[in-house]
Amino acid sequence: MNVDLTGARWFKSSRSQGGADCVEVAFLGEGHVGIRDSKNPTGPALVFTPDEWDAFTAGVNDGEFDRA
Repeated sequence: MNVDLTGARWFKSSRSQGGADCVEVAFLGEGHVGIRDSKNPTGPALVFTPDEWDAFTAGVNDGEFDRA
């Protein structure tokens, strides 16, 4: 998938407490969501389709990615 990230408005979670080791998220056109490392804003970004983002956030909310 090739999504233009020019002009994306990146933000950190309000729970990040202003730290440097965070991820940033941008809501892109057509429902896509971008994620990048805040320490490397010119580096690569992951881009999720709307369905992929819904599956990811559902997994987070269900504890699917919790370390045991």
